Order: sequence, then structure tokens, then C-alpha cells
Amino acid sequence: MWSALSLTQLALLPTAVFAAYSLREDWRIWLESNGNPVSFWHDVPLFPDEGNHRYVNMVVEIPRWTDGKIELKRSEPLNPIFHDDKKKKPRFVESVWPHKSYPFLYGSLPQTWESPNFNHEFTNEPGDNDPMDVFDIGGDPGYVGQIKQVKILGGLALNDGGETDWKVLSIDVHDPLSAFVNSFEDIEKYRPGLIKAYYDWFTYYKVARGDDVLPIVGDAYQDAAFMQGTIEESHGFWQELIRGEVDSNEINYNQTSIKGLDSYVSKRGTTAAFGIPRQSSILPPTPKPEQYDRWYYLDENFNLIPLE
Repeated sequence: MWSALSLTQLALLPTAVFAAYSLREDWRIWLESNGNPVSFWHDVPLFPDEGNHRYVNMVVEIPRWTDGKIELKRSEPLNPIFHDDKKKKPRFVESVWPHKSYPFLYGSLPQTWESPNFNHEFTNEPGDNDPMDVFDIGGDPGYVGQIKQVKILGGLALNDGGETDWKVLSIDVHDPLSAFVNSFEDIEKYRPGLIKAYYDWFTYYKVARGDDVLPIVGDAYQDAAFMQGTIEESHGFWQELIRGEVDSNEINYNQTSIKGLDSYVSKRGTTAAFGIPRQSSILPPTPKPEQYDRWYYLDENFNLIPLE
């Protein structure tokens, strides 16, 4: 149980030991430690093994082949997972042929932060004020709120509306392919065409909603070593955030792991302190708009093909 283990020790244990974690749903999903709400973002350790930073913990937000725009709520206490909305309607991603919605497992890296307070060296743009995004190319379809260990294989730096938006390429350490690949270059031998297909997907996935193609800084994947350094740097920005040393930009950075900081809250008191529902209350989902139940097709230049 957590009372006997540090967070780092917990992350090193087999998946079964994560039974200490559970999920509480109201359509917010909170992470629980022994029945007490904690933060997906600030309490789950980034590195399962502090001696080997090639492996990181991933928080799953969007299972493979699902289309809901699910993410961490950065402004709320303990940053629950929620269904993002626009104009009071839930958001989804369009299915652009040949990919059904998100073609991979998608989520975030805990204890990282893409700081918006300055222009980042590689992209010359500010961060997007979120944890770093990560996608897992393994076979596990995943579930919302899952915490898994993945190996870093590389990454893409998107310029999304003038903001730095890293996408870390990874694979579940338990996936059979993981033992054979250590970089994005290795993947082509076992999954021909996959790396290019995912590169292209990140550039065009917003076109169906009327947005432009997203540029990728450097026009290529960055390698695993570069991404490891970038993740370590982002972890440093997060440490400054929870210590209250920088502008938090609306982020709630309460955490239950590091005593002595103003951001610390005892996990035993989080339900009462933040008014979190004590039990799950799951209601019928809001109907999905029709435009998300169809395919969209692009030409060779990633322009939307109209029906005319």
C-alpha cells in the first residue's frame, strides 16, 4: 500500500500492484490512492526508475480507436480527467481515412509541463501550458485513466497555433515489439509505413474541422536521446511550477506527494478539501454530433475532398 512505499518504488512494481490506484467517476475521473483522490498530473511519478530515464509513466486519456477529446483539467484541484467541450458541447476528433479517430493510445506524461512563460529553444515558440503529450504504438487498446510504463522511441514537435506541442513516440514496455525497437528508425522493419502514417496524421488531423495543416518543427522525428533530454527539461519546468516559483497560468498544482511545499495537501483530506464527490455518479452520455460518425477524405496534399 502507499503508506509503505514511496511513489518511485510503487512505479517500479508489477502492474498488479497498481491495484492501490483506483478511479472515481462523476464525469470527471479522479485518480485514487487507497481510496483518496490524488493528481494524475502531479502525483504519479514521471520516471519508474530514476536511474533509467528511457522509461516513463504514461497517463492514458484517449484509448486507441476512440474519438472523444478526453484530457486533464488543468485548472481544477487534482486535475481530473474530463471530456473537453466547446460551446457547452463535448469535443471529438474526426475520422480521416484510413484512420478510425485516434489510431494509437494517447495521453500525457505526469510531472512534465510545457511552460508558456518563454519561447523554447528548439521550436522558438512558447509551450502550450499542458503536460507533454505521448502516444503509444503498442497493441494494448487501453482505457481512460490507465497508468502504464512506456519506452521512449522519439518524438515530434508540433507548432500548433504558435505554441510548442510535443508528441512523444513510445511503446508499452510489455508489448512484444518493445524488446526489438529502441528508436523510431527501428520501427520500420517490423511495422512498415507506420511511422510515416502517424507523422502525416499529426499534420492533417485537424483539417476535417476546417483548420490548416499543422507544421512539424524540423520536418522530422527527433530521436530517443533528444526526447529524453526534452522530457527531463520539461520535468524541471514542472518542478518550478509546483514549488510556486513561476506564473502558473491558471494551472492548479495542488499535490499530495511532496511535503513542505505550499502546494501540498494530505491525501486523506482531498475529498473534503476540494469538494470531490465521494462516490461515482455515471449518467447517460450526451449524444455525439452526427459529423463525427462519418469518414473524411483528403487528397494527396491533405486538402479536404468535398462532396460536389
